[in-house]
Amino acid sequence: MLTSLQNSLVKQIRKLHSPKERREQQLFLLEGTHLLEEVCAIDYPLVTVCCTPQWQEDNPQLWEDASKRSQRTELVSAEVLKAIATTVNPDGVVATAPRRITHLPPVALTGIGLALETLQDPGNLGTIIRTAAAAGAEGMWLSADSVDLDNPKVLRASAGQWFRLPMAVSSNLKAVVREFRDAGIQVVATTPQAQITYWEVDLRRPTLIVLGNEGAGLSAELASLADAQVRIPLSPGVESLNVAIAAALILYEAQRQRLGAGS
Repeated sequence: MLTSLQNSLVKQIRKLHSPKERREQQLFLLEGTHLLEEVCAIDYPLVTVCCTPQWQEDNPQLWEDASKRSQRTELVSAEVLKAIATTVNPDGVVATAPRRITHLPPVALTGIGLALETLQDPGNLGTIIRTAAAAGAEGMWLSADSVDLDNPKVLRASAGQWFRLPMAVSSNLKAVVREFRDAGIQVVATTPQAQITYWEVDLRRPTLIVLGNEGAGLSAELASLADAQVRIPLSPGVESLNVAIAAALILYEAQRQRLGAGS
């Protein structure tokens, strides 16, 4: 059992708390039982699995499943486990996995996709991923100046849906949005100055929903590419909604419209 914080593997995993190290090592962290269950459910490869003896005793089947998918497994002390985790109270297991190869799904959307510009809060991004997967979105494109897609907080906030939603990071999100628009996909941008509400646009059509930064909103350049700009009605004195809430409202309005059309 690993008990020393000076162990080379422990040092290597601790470095993965840094975005730079995740890029250099081409690995990311998976923390907690639920994420490990999701990884095993979709057969995602693992590099290392570290757990405490108590966790192994409590989760024998998951330990066996994870071990089959991992290059290396280690029992570690509670002190070591806490050191390699980013959470304050880890539940007993931390794993590392190869960084996800993000590629652009086909442009030919038949339903709903999301494009997110300069999102900074990992909790927001993870919640949007979770909601998009739940609402049946076909894919998500993220600008390269956003929070890291494999930030540990993003993975936790996605509640495991991180592995199920097709996603890509783009160094030129405007080019991606323009490509969709030129292919005949409706582009809908959310802006507070829009003249129409989000329920007044036809979301039964193949649509790319574009959302902006938590504070600054969408850039003028990206908003100008939209076929329609929509707003979410707010009571007087309320400036804006959280971007994850805004995404949820529009995604489920699209689902409502589509289910209504189907019935």
